[in-house]
Amino acid sequence: MSDYYLLLKWVHILSSTILFGFGAGTAWYLWAAHRTGDPRIIASVAQIVVKADWIFTGTSGVVQPVSGVLLASASGYALNEGWLLLTYALYLLAFTCWAPVVALQIRARRLAEEAAREGTALDERYQRTMRLWFLLGWPAFLSLIAVYWLMVAKPAL
Repeated sequence: MSDYYLLLKWVHILSSTILFGFGAGTAWYLWAAHRTGDPRIIASVAQIVVKADWIFTGTSGVVQPVSGVLLASASGYALNEGWLLLTYALYLLAFTCWAPVVALQIRARRLAEEAAREGTALDERYQRTMRLWFLLGWPAFLSLIAVYWLMVAKPAL
């Protein structure tokens, strides 16, 4: 095995771990903050979550497809193999859900900051934002779980 291949594999595994770990972690913390119903806590946690998502999830989200294509090529796989095509589609689905999720996190933070500043309860705009955030998170999460399985099993499709 070449050093190039091992470096690609290491980068790919590390970035997938960061992508999935930070994605699940930031979702957990924002959901836990949301469950308190306290706009101050929600605003504070959402600020950290948004930064972490941009820095870690976003960066690893770019590294993943680049390192994945390079790794598949270095491993001798045709880039149009069935399991790879399904991986691309699932990854695209995850990204398509993640991008609006970040925008919703920013909106939830802004609405929580507004409620905290005015000393009011979180309104229906906030509740609607979080419902959509929650709903979009599941397809992204489940898509990445499926991508992990595809990377390990590499089934003939």
